[in-house]
Amino acid sequence: MFPPRPVIFGCFLLVSSPSAFAQATISSPDGRKQVVAVSAASPVVVDGALDDGVWQLAAPASGFIQADPLEGQPASEDTEVRLAYDADYLYIGVHCRDTTPSAIVVNEIRKDFAGRDQDTFEVLLDTFSDRRNGFVFSTNARGAKADTQIANEGRDVNPNWDAVWWVQARTTADGWTAEFRIPFKTLRFEAGDGRTWGVNFARRIRRKNEVSYWSPVSRAYSIYRASAAGSLLGLPSLRPGRNIRLKPFMVGGAVRAVGEPKFRGDLSGGVDFKAGITPSLTVDATINPDFAQAEADEQQVNLTQFSLFFPEKREFFLENAGIFYFGDIPRNQRQTSRFRPPEEDLLLFFSRRIGLGSSGEQEPLYGGVRVTGRAGAFGVGLMTMQSEADGGRPGNNYTVARVRRDIFKSSDIGAIVLSRQPSGDSRDFNRVAGIDANFRFFRSLSLNGFASRSDSPGVTGNQNAAKASVGWEDSQKRLQASIMTIGDGFKDDLGFVRRSGVTRQFYDGALFWQSAALRGRGIRQLQPHARTWIYHDPDGALVSRTVHIANQTTWNNGSYFEYAFEPRTETISKPFLISPGVAIPVGRYDWIQHLLLYEGDHSRPFSGSIRATLGDFWSGRQNTYQLSLLYRPTYKVVFDLGVQVSKIALQAPVASFTTTLVNFRSGYSFSSSMFLDALVQYRSDVRQFSANLRFNLIHRPLSDFFIVYNESQFTETMQTAGRGVVVKYTQMFSF
Repeated sequence: MFPPRPVIFGCFLLVSSPSAFAQATISSPDGRKQVVAVSAASPVVVDGALDDGVWQLAAPASGFIQADPLEGQPASEDTEVRLAYDADYLYIGVHCRDTTPSAIVVNEIRKDFAGRDQDTFEVLLDTFSDRRNGFVFSTNARGAKADTQIANEGRDVNPNWDAVWWVQARTTADGWTAEFRIPFKTLRFEAGDGRTWGVNFARRIRRKNEVSYWSPVSRAYSIYRASAAGSLLGLPSLRPGRNIRLKPFMVGGAVRAVGEPKFRGDLSGGVDFKAGITPSLTVDATINPDFAQAEADEQQVNLTQFSLFFPEKREFFLENAGIFYFGDIPRNQRQTSRFRPPEEDLLLFFSRRIGLGSSGEQEPLYGGVRVTGRAGAFGVGLMTMQSEADGGRPGNNYTVARVRRDIFKSSDIGAIVLSRQPSGDSRDFNRVAGIDANFRFFRSLSLNGFASRSDSPGVTGNQNAAKASVGWEDSQKRLQASIMTIGDGFKDDLGFVRRSGVTRQFYDGALFWQSAALRGRGIRQLQPHARTWIYHDPDGALVSRTVHIANQTTWNNGSYFEYAFEPRTETISKPFLISPGVAIPVGRYDWIQHLLLYEGDHSRPFSGSIRATLGDFWSGRQNTYQLSLLYRPTYKVVFDLGVQVSKIALQAPVASFTTTLVNFRSGYSFSSSMFLDALVQYRSDVRQFSANLRFNLIHRPLSDFFIVYNESQFTETMQTAGRGVVVKYTQMFSF
């Protein structure tokens, strides 16, 4: 007996409707989760409300799995993600359900906001489905925007990548919702029918300090782990955009250097150009680049014999910087400390050296060209910049070429060449070449190594540098060992070399202990760990040794406390100044210092951090305290005060001194596209006061208007203060 006709007709509608093909989250034969995007008959109104008809047709990606605190368990709150498309855009609709919406944490709405201390949602798009690279788009419950380009599963992370896209969010009675609109021409992908993209989604519920993923990711990693992503199906035949951008700019201002009587006015202009050579290769060019809007450096007190490290902040060099990264696989940092210094002894390529003379003076740049991206299984990076001649000093050409070949499932081998060459002078140059290899096996095992050599006229000695390391990291433990040698004649004008003529051994071990019993007592994790750095000279004599034995206790709210016991040995072969008029003499020094570090719960409106380094120091004693206070009365306003006080008493030579460093940051976000920031600093040892004020209006996507004021003065001299005001306008045209 046949069913009634209405029933047959209804079944036909069910099978033939679009939603029938947009099934709920399914798994592919290889075990990956899959989600299907559906076609939107009309453009989706991106207002944060999921009331467009297409969201009723698209089946949700749901069933998020925790990575932290209960790895492998279902998320405590439901999240649903739907995807749709039209001819020009990919749309993503997100519903983050929450049983206590009044407890949703939002503390920032500025561009490229920091997501660790608030509720967030992230999406990873692996547009080539190579399970290595991709783009990450993030937002919070107020619609803040952050975009990141990742390569090699997060080993190369470029948070300074900027794209044209839109997002709006709103809170609801049962949580919060968000809508993304991402132009296909913003992304890079291979054209054709039936393309499958890698995709994953992550959600952070900050009050619970919980992180969950749609396609599960180990607690040891993040959404950047592209090999753990699921698959996005249902996309139509797509053709990437021409990806051509023209960004002219005008900049003008008046500047008076410290001690000078008059202001010097300046008006100039330039242009930045970007174009897609292929769907995965991009060329960038800049003529008369200007970095007046770059944020000022935070001052540092140097109590070591080494040069200080200041990070790159110039936009042109930050974009796609990861492609030029060479050598090591950085450890994953589960916690971030406001006082954590860089641990690099050698960065083979450090872009901040471009345009920097041998004595530290800034060289104006004519311009340059950069090509970055992928060509099949190869990652490619080429950059050349030319500086201007000035005062009889010749201009310099700075060139770096990088290539990396993917092998196996998630490994690569590569090479790099660096060159600094003055114009018209073949007797003064510096060249460095190197090869590296990075292997990953069993998801947690990493093998890494590099070898490099420099070449400079008149330089003698060993001009080689090399490293080999092995590491294992999962959600329960971390083990790493490495050995690196830097020859006494190794010279790298485009790198950062803390010391040469040494062989360094590094050993690191840590356990990550989590249990229900600890969580019941408010403790998320215990992390006992130990690290050792040992340096020898070419003759095998001990140069330096630092042992770090510690335990870090992390509470459920994300705050943590660490105590470390640190025996140290330093052998000084030539005196160095530790303070004006105070030199550490030649000799061997052994001492023991104690480190106490507390990081507060920075998701709260008021929080703080403190670090104390106490005990012996060279031939005497030290008491160094670093304090940070962070206050966010609303998600639009932030006040951040940092104070460092170092009290040093030495016996050889007999000397004592106190240095104080104060920096105060404040910021106000008028909206997600208009900001005012201030940085005020004072150093007592050199009696220097400085201030940096920056106003930034993003008047249209990737187009900015800046007003920047800088001041610097030495309070104990009669010199006039250095002051400057700069106005910069940029306008991006896309074709």
